[in-house]
This record gives sequence, structure tokens and C-alpha cells, in this order.
Amino acid sequence: MSVTVTELTPTTGVQITGLAGDRLVDKAVAEECRAALDRRGVVVYREAHLNDADLVAFSRLLGQVLPLPNGGVPGHPEVQAITRDPSKSRLAAYREATFFWHIDGTTSEVPDKATLLTARRVDGGGGGGGDTEFANTYAAYEALTQEERADLEDVRVVHSFAASQLHVTPNPSPKERAAWDRNPAREHPLVWTHQDGRRSMLLGTTAGAVVGRPQEEGKALLSRLLDWTTQPRFTLRHQWHQGDLVIWDNTGMLHRALPYEQSSSRLMHRTSLAGEEAIA
Repeated sequence: MSVTVTELTPTTGVQITGLAGDRLVDKAVAEECRAALDRRGVVVYREAHLNDADLVAFSRLLGQVLPLPNGGVPGHPEVQAITRDPSKSRLAAYREATFFWHIDGTTSEVPDKATLLTARRVDGGGGGGGDTEFANTYAAYEALTQEERADLEDVRVVHSFAASQLHVTPNPSPKERAAWDRNPAREHPLVWTHQDGRRSMLLGTTAGAVVGRPQEEGKALLSRLLDWTTQPRFTLRHQWHQGDLVIWDNTGMLHRALPYEQSSSRLMHRTSLAGEEAIA
């Protein structure tokens, strides 16, 4: 089968067909993937049908694979099952929070570099439930006016697990809130200036407050920027086929899953790559 490469939107995403299974586990393929991630933010391998061993092997060609503190799927401790079925994942109860725009690792000094997600089972019910959307904060920042970019220069934001959970449970019990707060918050600049000189924005559900501003004023700024960044010209929506592999640059791409039911058959396997630069 011949390999085809298609750019998906003017700002974001490239789709590659004709590469599947262990054909992906190749240094040249990995180098091309990293280049595409730097250029387009999201890489889609249609119906790649990687098994877990090849998923881990390909991930290692792209970077350092993060271990999972509680282990992964049987035989592959680096691979996490993404499902709302509590019998298949101890984190199933928290998946509803992924229905909101977010960036992984914003409460860390060095957020994850990238995520690899492959579809083991997709929900055949239609309607778009379980699709994944991406928003390019590099492109959104570049499209701001010079005056708007100057206004954001020294803005700092507090990110926390609690802020993300409040979108799902706005009135938590004291016990729930205490459990959330055991995860430490972290302050970051709103605009991340990367080592290569490019700039992205740290937004999404974990962004709970703007340092030095009244709560409502800070929330209004974050909401306005999120609305700006998630408008159609900066976004990409992926409708999953079984076997698809999608990789995204977590340092500049917001993402979210479109809501799907707890009874859904949707099952994804995921690996994450360790971050390569601190936020500055």
C-alpha cells in the first residue's frame, strides 16, 4: 500500500495513510513524525492497528516514555487504558473532566511533550461522541494583535487539579475538595516562550486564577482567550476509526474528548512522552 500524507486544516494536523503495524516502528518514520508534530501539532495515522508492544516501541523512538505510577495494561506498564468503564480502569471516574479543553501536565514544572493515543474499540453509535478535538495555541497566539500579545507578556496563571474538577463537580463535598487539593497547584506564565523561539498559551480547565487579579477578572481573561483559541480556524476534530493512532504536541495543543456515555464501548490505549523543556 502506498503512503499518502494530507494536511488537514490550514493551521493544524497531518494525516498519514498506508503505514500500519510494525512498519511504524522505524527510525525514519519517527523522525518524520517528530518533524510533522513540530510543524502541524497533530499527526494522524489512519488504521495503524499497532499492538501494545509496537505502540511502546514507536513511542520510544519519539522520546522518553513516561512510567505510570499505578502500572498500565497487563504486560505493558507504560500503556494506560482510557475508558469510562470502572472495571477496566481505576481512573474511569475522572474521565468526564476530559470533556473540557485541557493540556496534560500543567501542574508539573515540565509538562508532557506529546501523547500517543490509539483506538482499540470505538463506539458505533454515531453522533460524534468520543471524537477528539484539538486547538492550536501556537497559531492562536500568532493571530493576536501586537497590542494583545504585549498585554499578555507578564501574565501568570495558577494551574491546579481542583480547577479542572470544578468543571465536573462545581459543589464538591469537603472530602472531595480535600482529595483534589492533595495534588499541588503550580504557577506558570500564560505565554510559554519555547527554546526555539515559538510561543504557545497555557490555557484550559486547569487554569484557575490569574496572579494579582480579582477572581472574576482573571476568569474573564482566561475564558476570552479560550474562546479565541478554540474557534474553528485553530481547531481540528478527529473522528476515530478502530486502529487509528493520533499523536499530538502537548506543549501547544489543547485537546478534549467529545462526551460519550459511561456504557460506551470506547477503549483507547495511551502512552505519554516526557517533557523536554521547562515552561519559561
